Amino acid sequence: MTSSGSAAASPVEPGIFSADVAALPGSLDADDFKTLFRGQPGGVAVITADDGSGPVALTATSVASVSVDPPLLVFSVSAQSSAAATILKSSTVVVHLLDGDDLGVARLASTSGVDRFADTSTWSRLATGEPVYSGVRAWVRCAVVDRLEAGSATVVAAHALQSLVERDAPVGDPGNALVYHNRSWHLLSEGSRIA
Repeated sequence: MTSSGSAAASPVEPGIFSADVAALPGSLDADDFKTLFRGQPGGVAVITADDGSGPVALTATSVASVSVDPPLLVFSVSAQSSAAATILKSSTVVVHLLDGDDLGVARLASTSGVDRFADTSTWSRLATGEPVYSGVRAWVRCAVVDRLEAGSATVVAAHALQSLVERDAPVGDPGNALVYHNRSWHLLSEGSRIA
């Protein structure tokens, strides 16, 4: 592929992430890339894990389902996150899929320098040991099946093993969906529907 004013980039083999990708001609700078995605709303999730060194949590808008059979999802973990090392060493994680009633959990897991598990009334451990926040819209316990370094982040692929849905909206109903857009939290509602 060639962009205007730059030489043709070397092809990258499918499935291979090259460490030299940042050096490709025509790459956006960090500020332009942040501006681009600041305008792209994302569903809000919290990822928890414990590799034996204590529970950790982080808020993510990068969670996506990628396959139903087998049930697979992906999310990314920034190397800058204080939870990154533990999540990336863990063989299992819990992905909490949040709605507006869970804004406190989303804010807690996105706040630096706080003990995200200090209030023991808000979380427990599954029988398999993973930390799980109580009363959230839904959670899914997953086995980590692959990791891919991608720039300053790691993309994690995970196989869904067990789930619980506390609150579900009828098909077509926005429910109380929580999204992150332009550096702020938003709720989807009937008023936000356009089609």
